[in-house]
Amino acid sequence: MISGWSKATDGTGTMYLRFVLPTKNPHTGIADGVFEVAYEIRDSGALCEHEQQELEGLLLWFDDNLRDPIRFNRTKSKGWYRRSTKGASWFKSSAKRHMARMHRLAEILSNHGHHVSMIKASNPGYIIYEDPHQVVAEPFNDLRS
Repeated sequence: MISGWSKATDGTGTMYLRFVLPTKNPHTGIADGVFEVAYEIRDSGALCEHEQQELEGLLLWFDDNLRDPIRFNRTKSKGWYRRSTKGASWFKSSAKRHMARMHRLAEILSNHGHHVSMIKASNPGYIIYEDPHQVVAEPFNDLRS
């Protein structure tokens, strides 16, 4: 089951949502997202045929319908691409089709022992990248999720 909670509000009405695991990246302190574990489960052979096909379909849909962000850190210095990444991807609340599929992906992960939470923020940090469906934000020092 997915639990949700609100991290911040700034009165603008814009919400960003993120599906996370209870583990945190040891270098950034930011909660781990779900795609890496989804690929691990897909490749593990632990799913029944129906779930395997559904998970593969979901991951292919995201490959086709969600851009790969070009940046995950806000430094503009030379060699920015070698710097430690601190940004986290957040869905825009307006990305309804993406959110519906993320809920299903989270259910599959939860059914296989991975607790998934949905967190919300109206101001997730410094926006580094933005497209119609998502932002990448480097969190403020007091907001690590």
